[in-house]
Amino acid sequence: MTDAFQRYSRQILFREIGETGQQRLSKSRVAILGCGALGTVQADALCRAGVGLLRIADRDFIEESNLQRQTLFSEEDVRLGLPKAVAAQKRLNQINSQVRIEAYVTDVNSNNIERLVENMNCILDATDNFETRFLINDVAIKHRIPWVYGAAVGSSGLSMTIVPQQTPCLRCVFESLPPPGTSPTCDTAGVLASIVNVVASIQVAEAVKILTGNVHRINRKLLSFDVWGNRWKELELAGVTEQGDCPCCKLRRFDFLEGKAETTAGVLCGRDSVQISLPEGSRLNFEDLARRLQPIGSVQFNEFLLRFQAGPYEIAVFPDGRGIVRGTKDTQVARSVYARYIGA
Repeated sequence: MTDAFQRYSRQILFREIGETGQQRLSKSRVAILGCGALGTVQADALCRAGVGLLRIADRDFIEESNLQRQTLFSEEDVRLGLPKAVAAQKRLNQINSQVRIEAYVTDVNSNNIERLVENMNCILDATDNFETRFLINDVAIKHRIPWVYGAAVGSSGLSMTIVPQQTPCLRCVFESLPPPGTSPTCDTAGVLASIVNVVASIQVAEAVKILTGNVHRINRKLLSFDVWGNRWKELELAGVTEQGDCPCCKLRRFDFLEGKAETTAGVLCGRDSVQISLPEGSRLNFEDLARRLQPIGSVQFNEFLLRFQAGPYEIAVFPDGRGIVRGTKDTQVARSVYARYIGA
């Protein structure tokens, strides 16, 4: 064992990795898209495991409420008002100077995702909405990059590993976006740190299998777990691709990557507001949405409009999902606020 690998000795002793696997890890490149709860756990574990390069992209800044579950951040980071990607880079450089860390403070979208995942060996999903996950799925299938989907809210989580041309892709399982306003988020339903760690740890384990040349050991099922309800389920995916006409991996249509199904945001002239526009065909159920939002803020609605006060921001949404976020001129902030409370 070389001196450079001494710090990984316990990992190398695991026979299925060994020194050959560690050498592969040291040359590997991983993109982590999102640096919140899942992303911080993923980045910490992969940095300690000795990957060659971690590329982290996130659009948000650190808030005090993040500290309950986002393990790379501290109260000092909150006081300094640091972007998540930058604070993560700073902390990871202290953990393992052998790993190259790249930080991108940006909104992951169809205009930049191909650059963000260029030359990557694996992509880890640490996002908070299905639109971005479908975008990741598009770019991964197009460029044949393995990726690992993950989600956590409340006490429940999901994970699925996608290897292009070998396994079903995300759209084989979830054909279309869930209707806006129907999916719970961490800001509306809360989240336990324990489920975050479970999901992220499984994602990292799957990534390490891929990066060390052990693709045959990946889990080929959709995993579902609930740490409060004590449930662990596996959904069999064998044959899913053959049974359907997946628009992505079978028909090779990349609607999200081409921007055909993308949420757009634009600053309203003369107003401290940003308008969010969803893909055509979106519909909101105001009664269900109001029921989810009432425990955390002031909500008013009629058949034409729903208004919700979220801290310094007021969100007004229309039946077609179009929204106006008042209190900012920053489109990235507005998209983040909308995704937190309304969903995407």
